[in-house]
Amino acid sequence: MLTMRELSKVYRADTVQTTALDAIDLDIAEGEFVAIMGPSGCGKSTLLNMIGMLDSPSSGSYLFNGKEVAGLSESKLADVRKESIGFIFQSFNLVDELSVRDNVELALLYHNVSASERKRRVDEVMDKVGIAHRARHRPSQLSGGQQQRVAVARALVANPKLILADEPTGNLDTHHGEEVMRMLQTLNGEGSTIVMVTHSPAHADYAGRIVSMLDGRILQERRRAA
Repeated sequence: MLTMRELSKVYRADTVQTTALDAIDLDIAEGEFVAIMGPSGCGKSTLLNMIGMLDSPSSGSYLFNGKEVAGLSESKLADVRKESIGFIFQSFNLVDELSVRDNVELALLYHNVSASERKRRVDEVMDKVGIAHRARHRPSQLSGGQQQRVAVARALVANPKLILADEPTGNLDTHHGEEVMRMLQTLNGEGSTIVMVTHSPAHADYAGRIVSMLDGRILQERRRAA
């Protein structure tokens, strides 16, 4: 699904230069569940942003579904993101003035999808993540785990090829964190490709492959034992 070669990201401010990613080589196949780990400042969130095309590399190559995306204009990158990538954030990023249903449907409003098809998709995905009974509630009326389920539903509703999760359990207690991880593992088992940044070794073990980073480089990779 994606291939990165010699991918680097350098931030420059006045006389200071910071290398966030240093010649990254990474391949992720369709259907994988990959966890990215490492200490704060190691570059894992920068790498996730690069995979999600929220930031552009300073140098190197990034092929997404066989097409080079490094160097594309922001409008072209936005089109690829809209069509192919779903995002799950640590802070949920839900709109509290909207109901659960409306928060999920929001992700479809920029797609050419009819109202009846939007309703069908929203109903289907809310049922899939176990949040349909909360459709009329506001996010503030839900637990943290339920809010993250809404965020997962929003990420899934447009049928993305890739789901990117940035510390999806970071704001959750142990019980709700495990609940969300089991849901992500189930989605992966159903065919979703997932790349997740996490600080938790226990949650990384839900993934099929763990990529460890240090100082902007990939230090090692290991696959989970079958």
